[in-house]
This record gives sequence, C-alpha cells and structure tokens, in this order.
Amino acid sequence: MEPLGGHKVTKPLRNAVVRILVIGVVIALLRFMYVISTTASFQDGAGFSCDSGDFCFLSASRKLNLDQPSHSSATAEQFAVDAAVRKLWTSKEWRQGIHAYSAFFQNLTREGLLSAASKTLVIAAGDGEEAAAQQVLALKEIGVVDSIGVGKKPSRPLVLSGDPFRRLPFEEGTFGLVFAGQGGIDSRPKDAAVFAREIGRTLRPGGIAVIHALAVKDTYSLNSLLGLFDCCRALRSSQSGSFTEFILKKHILLDGRSGAGNVAPGDVNSNNNSSICSVPAWKKEFVQKAEPLIMEEPLKPWLTLKRNIKNIRYLSSMVGIAYKRRYIYVDVGARSYGSSIGGWFRKQYPVQNRTFEVFAIEADHAFHEEYGKKKGVQLLPYAAWLRNETLLFEVDGGGAANGEKGRGMGRIKPVGEQTGKEGESKEVMKVQGFDFAEWLMGTVSEVDFVVMKMDVEGAEFDLIPRLIETGAICLIDEIFLECHYNRWQRSSPERTKKYQKTYSECLHIFTSLRDNGVLVHQWW
Repeated sequence: MEPLGGHKVTKPLRNAVVRILVIGVVIALLRFMYVISTTASFQDGAGFSCDSGDFCFLSASRKLNLDQPSHSSATAEQFAVDAAVRKLWTSKEWRQGIHAYSAFFQNLTREGLLSAASKTLVIAAGDGEEAAAQQVLALKEIGVVDSIGVGKKPSRPLVLSGDPFRRLPFEEGTFGLVFAGQGGIDSRPKDAAVFAREIGRTLRPGGIAVIHALAVKDTYSLNSLLGLFDCCRALRSSQSGSFTEFILKKHILLDGRSGAGNVAPGDVNSNNNSSICSVPAWKKEFVQKAEPLIMEEPLKPWLTLKRNIKNIRYLSSMVGIAYKRRYIYVDVGARSYGSSIGGWFRKQYPVQNRTFEVFAIEADHAFHEEYGKKKGVQLLPYAAWLRNETLLFEVDGGGAANGEKGRGMGRIKPVGEQTGKEGESKEVMKVQGFDFAEWLMGTVSEVDFVVMKMDVEGAEFDLIPRLIETGAICLIDEIFLECHYNRWQRSSPERTKKYQKTYSECLHIFTSLRDNGVLVHQWW
C-alpha cells in the first residue's frame, strides 16, 4: 500500500522519525525536570514541599507533610494564579529586568564574590517580591542554582514567606551570599538593627552581604549603618544613582566559628569600650563644622552663653541618624523636668522623628517626686561621680525646696571635705555617688545615638577627664557642657569665690575635646 501522493515510506525512515521524536520528548522532559529542580519547591508554612534541590534548610516542624494532596488537586483559582504568574514571567518587561539583574550578579561573579556553588538569598523589601523573583531567576540563569528569595508576601516558588525585620526562616550560616536591594533596610529604620542581625545570622563565615541603602547621605550615616553589621567587616561602599551599595564579609573566627568577637587578624570590628578610644576621622569632620567657641571671657556670661544657643549647630541638623540602634539623652545635673529636658531638649533639639530614651541624673531630693509623673524619663536619684561612694551634697540657699526658682544649686563634695563657711545659708546632706563612666559604658554602645547635657557645678573638672581616661567619651555623640569658673558677679565686678577655676581652664576643656574629635558645645 502506498501513502497519499504515491510516495512509499520505507521502514528505516519511519524508525528514524520515531527515534527523533522520542529523543525530543526525552530532552523536553529533562529540561522540565531541571527547571523544577532549580526552582526547588520550598515549604513556607502554606503547603509547599522541600523534597528537592539544595534548599531544605527549614526546621523539621515546618517541612512538607508528604501525605498532603499534590498540585494536581489544586483548585481552579490556584491554576489561574499560576497561569498569570507564568504570563508575567515570560513578558518582555520581565525579561528585560532579568537581563539587568543578570549583568549585576555577573559582575559580582567576576569579582570573586559570587560563584555557581554559592547558596544565595535575595531579601525582598523595598524592591518588592516581584523584583526579588526576577533576581532569583537571574541568579539561576547565570548558573547560581541554589538561590531563593524571601519576603512578607511570597511569590512561589521563587520567593518564600519571611520577615527580615523579625526572623528569617533559615538556619544560622546557611548562605554564602545575601543580597538586599534598595529600600530594604530603609523601609523600617527602627528595626534596621534586627535586619542587620538576621543577615549576619544566616550568612556562613566568610560569606558576603550586598546591601543597597537609600538613606545614606553623609559619612556619619554611612558609618552608622556599617556599625549595625557587627557580624562583618566592610569590603567597600560606592554610590550608584539614588542608593549606596555596601559589600561586607562575615568574620571568620580563629576557631572556625562565626561571630563578632575573637576575629581573625584583619577582620577587626570590635566595640570594646573598656579602654581609651580613638575618635575616627569621619567624626572629627563634623566638629570642624560646629559653631566657633567663645574664645574671650564674656563680661556678661549668662547673657552671652544664653544667646549662644542660637548659634549652636546641632549634630542631628548636619547628619542623618536613621541607622542608629537607639536614641538616648542623658541629662547630668537635671534639676527639675522643666529645667532642660522639657524646657529645652524636647522643644528645640532636632530629633529627626526619633523617640529618645531620657535619663535624668539628679542628686537633689527636692526634684525627685515630679519625675514619677513624667513618661519616657528614667530618673537616677544619685550624683554622677568617679566611683561608687557616699558624698556630701551642699545646696546654696538652704531650706527653699519649693521648686527650681527658690532652690539653690547643689554641689557634691567627698565626705570629710570642708563645706561652706559658718553663717552661710546652706543645706548639707549625704547622697550616693556612682561611677558615671562605668554606668555609661554599661548602658549605651557605639551603635546608639547619645546626646549628653552636663551641669554639675564644677564636678565637670573631675568627670570629663574620667570619661576620656576610660574611653567612655567616645560613646557620646554630642555634649552640651556648662563649665563653672570664677565668673563675674551679676551685681558687682568682683569674681565669685564659689569656684576656683578660671575661664581659660574651662576653655581648655572645650578645645581639648574638640581637638580630639568630640562635638562639645558651650552651655549656660
């Protein structure tokens, strides 16, 4: 029998056609299996499995129950979503995005920061889950097969459900590279430290983090951001359009474990506050921008210093403070709440929409009661001092305890030291002094933004050297210091005998602090 058209099909030709068709089907199946394996189906708490590929790193309690219905039993609605996703992934715009990300990741490969063997995590935040899915596909297409994304809204199977500002759904040391696109760490500034911690936790020792940040506007905010990543050391940073790119490497410990302490030589990024610190050059540059000091002793010091506050260039008006872990104001010698906390700091200091923790340090019992009614203020009813010991507290004008206006200023003296002259109206009591430098080092850290006001009636000549000696001075970003000297009296040209120091000695404190990179302002 002959086929239509009169041409006879020989048996060898027919067998060849069959073989070609079989080979084609096998190739198609193999390619399909490859795609499925490289987009390994994860369990994210919503029914996806973790039985293929290299990314089964979730805890056992969250892995696939193999008795669950397969995808063949999915609803029509689920298939509709899948079809929409497939359509999106094959669109021209999507392919263009994938090509752009492929070029970016290939650059990292050429630099030796990324390899085909790297287990890679893409964090979706500011860029959104769709961009994260594009980035994961781009990684797979350039051969980085073990890649996955994570975001608050999953885009299965490429992007799993997870919140980088709380806890990522992966074990410690899982990834060789973590990428967080622009807007990620900036989207919730108050939780930026948690974001940094989770990246550090999920990176393996020696792993690479690539971060794109939008809010870096100056060297202060740059170094504040780097300070959050105590897991890592910075390899480099560079500006690229609207964002800054950071590349960091996780510390490798001498014993082979990972972490922030006991790092190998060359990987030092320690926050050790127990020794004398060195103020970095990037902090010193902001000191140069501060208002000039009043070099000549003013004839009317109260009026001159009060007016000078209008000239003060606050640090938070010059730099971005978004990447600090906490925001703290310490008022040493606070007196009443309205004296400087409510009367100045909360009214005038530019806080950049941050909520500050406030510590009021005041030894005078006459002011303690009102602080119990103030929210957001922690009272330390002691005297800031060099060590923990009992001190004498001497108040001028004795018995007027009816508020700040009728209450004289208090000065501390060691027990046994002579108090005021006989016949003078003074109230003397015993108070508890505490080691202020030690307290400061135990309360704040280098990744906090710390503002301090100090008005301690002459004790600054003891406290400031102690802060410098211990290195605690470097934990303070900005200081408002009133220095007490034998200034002219209000009503006469005579100098007071209340203080022994001169204006030049006060000026020496201010110039020494600024010369060492500490931003200090003259207070009144």
